[in-house]
Amino acid sequence: MTIADARLATLEQVLDGLMRRYQERVPDVAAISRAMVAEGIIGGPEQIENDHIAFRTMGVPQLGVRSLEQIFLHYGYQRRDPYHFPAKKLDAFWYSPPRPGLPRIFISELRVGELSAAAQGIITSYTDEVRADPVQRLDLDDAAAVDDFLHHGLWRLPTWADYTRLAEESEYAAWVIYNRYYLNHFTVTIHNLPAGYNTIADFNAFLERNGFKLNDAGGKVKTSPDGKLLQSSTVAETIEAGFAGGERHRIPGSYVEFAERRPLDQFAHLPPAELRREHRREGFEAGNADKIFESTYSDQVAKRG
Repeated sequence: MTIADARLATLEQVLDGLMRRYQERVPDVAAISRAMVAEGIIGGPEQIENDHIAFRTMGVPQLGVRSLEQIFLHYGYQRRDPYHFPAKKLDAFWYSPPRPGLPRIFISELRVGELSAAAQGIITSYTDEVRADPVQRLDLDDAAAVDDFLHHGLWRLPTWADYTRLAEESEYAAWVIYNRYYLNHFTVTIHNLPAGYNTIADFNAFLERNGFKLNDAGGKVKTSPDGKLLQSSTVAETIEAGFAGGERHRIPGSYVEFAERRPLDQFAHLPPAELRREHRREGFEAGNADKIFESTYSDQVAKRG
């Protein structure tokens, strides 16, 4: 087995661990799968194509994108386009996978230095507990070690007071201070589903018929200016979270996203059966992602009732 093959095998184990724990925490995943099977869209959950997964990070020197990305670069992912979200004080990159069939990765980070002094003080009181880049000390060829790292707290459990104070200024900051590197969402590929379900509009209708609540920030369908990347998402489910001192509160957890990638103009003539990944719109769109971020925001989560 070559080094590249060994790293791909390790990557598969890491991705399996991420999805296993994510599904345990986000009941919508199984519920959507059951609804798709019941309606004959797919034969089983294993037939769902994962367009991409996403992580959120704190933009401090020893953490952030440049730290977390090392894991996926090691396995053969390649960093692609940068994205900027001035109003939300976020930056991001997306990463293309080492082979077709694996999910793209989207990693964002909060520009901590642009928050108020009070918010910065709260964040660094936690992140300063991580004194050096933790990925540098991680054996990236040990799938179990990487899986544990991605699901293990990097700093102490936050207080409810700190969480709510951060949420007043940045709901993204509050989400990360509690959830750390927990998988933020995975994304169902829509365009390869059967006719009647293979557009975002049709799939959204299916979701709403089955009682799923959609993020309507900027509209339920988020569309890129070129009209070739269409996205939607559920609103995050709440989780019962334990805070320092034994306090327990329900807070936003993770959610499910959906993506339709239309053919590039030069491939629009191809029959659907001949369209492959490289024929379709790649990458992401800042305008779409800006509103998708709000799937964990309180005004959206409140729609779950």
